[in-house]
Amino acid sequence: MSLKINELCVNCDVCEPVCPNKAISMGESIYVIDPALCTECVGHFDEPQCVAVCPVECIDPDPERPETQEDLLAKLRRLQHDHPELYETTEPTPR
Repeated sequence: MSLKINELCVNCDVCEPVCPNKAISMGESIYVIDPALCTECVGHFDEPQCVAVCPVECIDPDPERPETQEDLLAKLRRLQHDHPELYETTEPTPR
């Protein structure tokens, strides 16, 4: 399932830059996670990076959006196909 940032968020700014899908942004008062973009880092990392770096443990599974590992991987594939700009790298091309 996608993740959700709860009211314990202190706006420390560490979660947004680690999200490989750019699913995290500043909301009205705390950071929010776009469930259409959140794959819990499936296909990128072994664990959700936002959860790993959050100092106040304010990121929880969103019970309103249950998704299996297969669902999350399929979502990632759709995102990579529909939004390749999210996954462009700045690594130099090998010679």
